[in-house]
Amino acid sequence: MPLLPTPPADPEDVLDWVAAHLGDLTLEGPEGVAAGGFRGGQAAADAALAQLDITGYARNRSTVLPESRRGASQLSPYIRYGLLPLPQVWAAVAGAPAGDRKRYRDELLWAEYARHLYARTGPALGRPLRREQPRSTVWAGEPWPAEMACMDFVVGELHRDGWLVNQTRMWLASQWSVRAGAEWREGEQQMFAHLLDGSRAANRLGWQWTTGTGSGKAYGFSRWQVEKRAPQLCRHCPLRQTCPVQGWPDADLGPAVEGPDLGTGPTPAGPETMEGQDGEVTWLTAESLGVDDPALAADVGRPAVFVFDEPLLRRLRLSGKRLVFLAETLGELASTRPLEVRRGDPVAELAGRRLATTYAPVPGWARRAAQLQVTELHPWPWLRRPGNASLRSYSAWVSGGRVGGRPAAGRSRT
Repeated sequence: MPLLPTPPADPEDVLDWVAAHLGDLTLEGPEGVAAGGFRGGQAAADAALAQLDITGYARNRSTVLPESRRGASQLSPYIRYGLLPLPQVWAAVAGAPAGDRKRYRDELLWAEYARHLYARTGPALGRPLRREQPRSTVWAGEPWPAEMACMDFVVGELHRDGWLVNQTRMWLASQWSVRAGAEWREGEQQMFAHLLDGSRAANRLGWQWTTGTGSGKAYGFSRWQVEKRAPQLCRHCPLRQTCPVQGWPDADLGPAVEGPDLGTGPTPAGPETMEGQDGEVTWLTAESLGVDDPALAADVGRPAVFVFDEPLLRRLRLSGKRLVFLAETLGELASTRPLEVRRGDPVAELAGRRLATTYAPVPGWARRAAQLQVTELHPWPWLRRPGNASLRSYSAWVSGGRVGGRPAAGRSRT
C-alpha cells in the first residue's frame, strides 16, 4: 500500500496515523509511538522564530539547569527540515546585541560548515577524519549508566523530548567514546535515532569533534562540567561520593588516519538558478519541507509528493517521535495544497513522473535524483554557497568565506 492517507491535522490523530502506517518501522514499534518535545509544521516554526530573543545567548547558551535559564534558541528541529532556512534565521537576529548576535551566527555557520563537509565527504563522514578514536581501558559497564544522575537526566531528556542543548550532546558523546571507550558510531546512531533535529551532517561532525577523530583533540567530560552547568544533578546523585568521572578521562588520542581529502577542491553545491522546467509534481524531501521550499514556491498550484523511504527507515529504526514530527508537518502542508504521501522505495514510487525538486546537499538525494526524471531543479538556499575552499578545519573555512557580502567571522571548534 504505497499511497498513504493524508496525515490528519489533530495531534492525537497524528499519533494513531504514524502507529498505523509507519509504526512497524520505528524503534519503539506501533504501541510505543509518542510525540517529542516539539510540534511539527510551518506554523510552529514561524511561531518559534517570531518569539526568538537571543539576548544573553553568549552567556547562557551552555546552561543545562535550570531549564528556565537555558539560552539555546531551540530552532534546530525546524532548521533541520527546512522549515526555517539558515539565511532566514541569520536575518532574524540582525537587531540582537552584538556579542549575542556574533555567537549565535557562529553556530549557524557551524551548521552550514557541517552541510559543506557532508556534501564533500558523503558516507565517509561516518569514518574517522583525522585520527582513530581514543580507547579507554578502565571503564566497565554501560557507556551511559543510569546510576549517574547526569547521564540518567540527559538520556531521559533525549528519549522523551528528542532534543538536547549542545552542552549535553557533548557530555553524551565524550562519556560514550572518550571515557567509556565504546564505538563512537554506535553512540552516534543511538543519539541520531531520537533527535528531532538529527542530521548525519551535524550529528556525525559533532561526535567527530568531541571524540577527537575529526579534530585531533578530544573533549574530556568530567564532573566539573556538570557542577558548572547543572549543579543540582551532582547534589542529588547516588554516586556523588564515588563519582566515576571525578577527574579527567584517561584516554590518549588514537593514531592518525588517512581520511578523505578535505583540502582545496570543489564541494557539490547544486545549481545557482533554476535548471529546466515543466515538472508535473513537486518532489519534497525531508531536507526541505517548508512553504518557502524553492520548488514548492515556484508553482503554488502544483501537486506535491513526499515518500517515506521504507528501506532506509527499516534500516535506521528511528524513534517514532521523529516520524510524528514529519507527519505533523505534512498534514499541515496538505491543508494548503494537493499532497501525496507515500511509503516505499522513492525511486520506485516516483518512477515515470516529471519531477520538480530542490537540490539537497546529502548523498541520498543525489543518488536517487540520478535515477529519476528530474526535469526542474531548484537551488538550495545556502547561507554560504560552497566553492573550492578547504574544509580541513572550521576556523580556516569560516575565515575565508563571505555571508551577505561580508567576511564570515567565527570561533574555531577544531
